[in-house]
Amino acid sequence: MGDLEGSGEECLSLIPEINHIKNMNQFIQNADNRLKVVIGFIILGALSRLIPHPFNFTPIAAMALFGGTYIKNKRLAFIIPLTAMLLSDIVMQLVKHTGFYPEMWSVYLGMMIITSIGFLLRGHEQRATIMVSSLVGSILFFAVTNFGTWTAGTVSYPMTMKGLMDCYIAGIPFFRWTVLGDLFYNLVFFGGFALLRVFFPQLIEKRA
Repeated sequence: MGDLEGSGEECLSLIPEINHIKNMNQFIQNADNRLKVVIGFIILGALSRLIPHPFNFTPIAAMALFGGTYIKNKRLAFIIPLTAMLLSDIVMQLVKHTGFYPEMWSVYLGMMIITSIGFLLRGHEQRATIMVSSLVGSILFFAVTNFGTWTAGTVSYPMTMKGLMDCYIAGIPFFRWTVLGDLFYNLVFFGGFALLRVFFPQLIEKRA
């Protein structure tokens, strides 16, 4: 009887460990699901570039901000939006011959900067903070990509400070669409993810 009692006590002592393993498995499963949802939003955003739209009204910056905010692994937070962007560029090159251009490096650099803004937004996803982050991202993206246009020489601006200023001034009329596009797609991404978390509370526990 002593041996049986001892075995029973040992089995009981294993119950917390078994529950811990179950909880860990559930956590991993939920994390995978969250990551898939976040990636799904980013891919849909990248595909939406193929839809006719006003110039600069794109999901590019929103993809970076959303990924930086909700993809827990910072390395993946850079890689996933950039990869989605590259794949959509390849498709646009094959379909419309507009995917590759000399200043595209500045677009990818702008995305990386905005992803870093997403890191700062983590845990502070309020309507106001998302809007401010979106606007800051729009300004930085405008600054970086117009600098890229100037250095690429695709537009006839002299390689002087005046030429750079002229390039920025010429881009101002298009900046409105950049701001509106970023706000719209951030509303879709962050708002859509928040709505999903209402129906699937497990998405709230941890970020992807």
